[in-house]
Amino acid sequence: MSDEEKVTPDRRKRASFGVTGMTCATCAGTITEALEGLEGVRKAEVNLVTEKATVEYDPGTVSIEKMSKAVKDAGYGVIVNETTLSVTGMTCASCTGSVEEGIMTLDGVFSAIANLATEKVTVKYDPQKVRLGQIKQAIRDSGYDVLDATTVDAERDLRQKEMLRQKRLLYFALALAVPTMVLMLSMMFTSLGDVHFLMENGNYILFAMTAPVQFIAGYQFYIGTYKALRNRRANMDTLIAVGTSAAFFYSVVVTFLPEAIPFEDVYYDSAAMIIALILFGKYLEAKAKGRTSEAIKKLIDLQAKTAVIIKDGKEVEVSYDDLDVNDVMVVRPGDKIPTDGSVVEGHSEVDESLITGESLPVHKEEGSDVIGGAINKNGLLKVRATKVGSDTALAQIIRLVENAQTSKAPIQRLADKVASVFVPAVILIASLAFLFWYFLGTSYFNVEEAHFPFSLTIFISVLVIACPCALGLATPTAIMVGTGKGAEMGILIKSSEALEVTGRIQVIVFDKTGTLTKGELEVTDVIGLSGYRPEQLLPIAAVAEKGSEHPIGQAMVHKAESLGNVLDAESFENVPGKGVKAIVDGHRVLVGSRKLLEQENVDTGPAIDAQKGLEEKGRSAMLIAIDGKAAGVVGVADVVKESALKAVSELRRMGIEVVMMTGDNRRTAEVIASQVGIDRVLAEVLPEDKAKEVAKLQSEGRIVAMVGDGVNDAPALAQANVGIAIGSGTDVAIETGEIVLIRNDLTDVVAAIQLSKRTMQKIRQNLFWAFAYNSAGIPIAAGILFPPFGILLSPIIAAGAMAMSSVSVVSNAALLKRYVPEIKRKGGE
Repeated sequence: MSDEEKVTPDRRKRASFGVTGMTCATCAGTITEALEGLEGVRKAEVNLVTEKATVEYDPGTVSIEKMSKAVKDAGYGVIVNETTLSVTGMTCASCTGSVEEGIMTLDGVFSAIANLATEKVTVKYDPQKVRLGQIKQAIRDSGYDVLDATTVDAERDLRQKEMLRQKRLLYFALALAVPTMVLMLSMMFTSLGDVHFLMENGNYILFAMTAPVQFIAGYQFYIGTYKALRNRRANMDTLIAVGTSAAFFYSVVVTFLPEAIPFEDVYYDSAAMIIALILFGKYLEAKAKGRTSEAIKKLIDLQAKTAVIIKDGKEVEVSYDDLDVNDVMVVRPGDKIPTDGSVVEGHSEVDESLITGESLPVHKEEGSDVIGGAINKNGLLKVRATKVGSDTALAQIIRLVENAQTSKAPIQRLADKVASVFVPAVILIASLAFLFWYFLGTSYFNVEEAHFPFSLTIFISVLVIACPCALGLATPTAIMVGTGKGAEMGILIKSSEALEVTGRIQVIVFDKTGTLTKGELEVTDVIGLSGYRPEQLLPIAAVAEKGSEHPIGQAMVHKAESLGNVLDAESFENVPGKGVKAIVDGHRVLVGSRKLLEQENVDTGPAIDAQKGLEEKGRSAMLIAIDGKAAGVVGVADVVKESALKAVSELRRMGIEVVMMTGDNRRTAEVIASQVGIDRVLAEVLPEDKAKEVAKLQSEGRIVAMVGDGVNDAPALAQANVGIAIGSGTDVAIETGEIVLIRNDLTDVVAAIQLSKRTMQKIRQNLFWAFAYNSAGIPIAAGILFPPFGILLSPIIAAGAMAMSSVSVVSNAALLKRYVPEIKRKGGE
């Protein structure tokens, strides 16, 4: 069957998006073929002049993500507009579905992902077909509100006001619900109070006390039900509204039309207490959800509100929003650095811990880069702004974390599928339970109570004990805390899918240069010959090499400078490919290869053993001759990072195979590998072949992670199941890598895996308890324990259980905030 036959006209959508990298008509043809090769794409047109691709497709078969991947795989870039909006009024997983469906009805919207925990929706769209205002209106038409707040602080204020409103409604409901229950008990136990007065007027008093709770405190449940039904869906509000309405209106009929129903029981206390308990649960849930997002709030709080800049020679305080690139800011001790910049005057220690996870203050002086949001500790700094607004490292970190928190993990799909049919199924079960007990159960099991009140109790209990909220919150709350915790440690996880896959890594591949090693040559050994001591040789060699630009020569100079001043040579000559000649303090000095010394008729015999010994250790050996005699050998190498051995050891303990990949020769590679405890080495791999090596490992059927610097290793990082870019510093917007590590610390790789495992553990716990709670609670509420044990669940108890189930899920996720990865605990960090 062809794609054209499979895509029916009513399901077709047209989408257009920008394409980068095209240079000729052939490029356009290549992209067209790539898109039309996808199942579900009927037709694709690529315009070279406008650099746009227009696709007619079946959204049920192919997504914008698949189309983007096809274009990227063909070697081109894709530009898709994306926005994240804050939405109020969502209460359960059904609500997120309503918001998503409402937005997806718009032509020009590629995808919409709503997140219940963050109360945000991320939309990818074509701005030429749909405006942001239309997307907001679609959300409003679905029965929800979009926050008009333009700043995070304003948004937080609105959230706080909503929480205070819920708190006031809770107090209002409890103030009436508790006396209602006391009065009901008084009427049940006639020894309490004035019996005659209570029997005559009790129901009227109960009605007067319950009605405000039902229609003022419970008003939001009716509104939520109306919105859900208007979208032909049902949600948690529907269950509460139907359950409490059944109890309340049945009681109203008994009170005001007693002749219509031959029963005297009323359920005013149940209706009032159910609403009060649900409000209590929602309030606790809101507080717990607030705790889950504390990490992102801490980052947001780091953003300065004002800055002091030098303008016309004077210090002027301006709003943060008015800062421009090249403004010179004055940062006093204890102040926040307003935005990213470079120090032009002064020196100080700067605390960057909340941004990079680096626990110790970092020394800054003229020429040093600083991060906006860091705290200046003790010196006055003048800083020239280099990035402002959304371009700053802090803004990018916040954006990365928010993007991860608004994405959906694969494990969430099952919960979403269940949630989509959960409420209708619960209503059906409640109705069937009512009918069973009313027509069969009460007679068969000799129930002493009247059939209708007994069956109604079961109907209400089933409705109010079911909790779709727990299912909807199980995954996103844990992901929110996990990604936030990662950000605190300088581990930026770009998506919830990456978070999930990281915990299942079986093989991890490290690039050598700049990842396992420091990426900078260092002097490792100095061996003296002919009576020269090592401490004599290095300063002499450094003076000779001072004019050289070769990395090995520079390594010698840097080492000598760390020990004292390095003077200038009296004369200097570079010998390409061999070394240098110089006159140092009247002595003729040669520093270079064995060939250079032999060319100058120097006997290298005394240095050969020392040279071979260093080379066997993977060092680059430079020979030194003074006044025609071999004086010593200097070993230089790209040394491994201090954290490498610890990280590799912990990965192996966790059962993960560690592989090193490098373009170096096998002897050098195996020396480095042996130093850090790696057994499997892929040596002499060309840069363009690194991705192929990762693919070979994947072909063994294992989940592979690649760790690199994110620049030279980009194809391999993209090929891996999880790409980890390490040592990005403030360049957190790096394209490649699902995980970005700000610090150049290899233990952060281990910490990311351990954090992922713990987060997934929390998600599985949450999903288990959410499913287990509903699987056990609904049958108990339906009366399954009544025949053998005579136990019938009160609607009030059912409401309390329901309220606590969602709170327990969120609170369990919030426990992740206390988690410290094992690798950090062992290191005492």
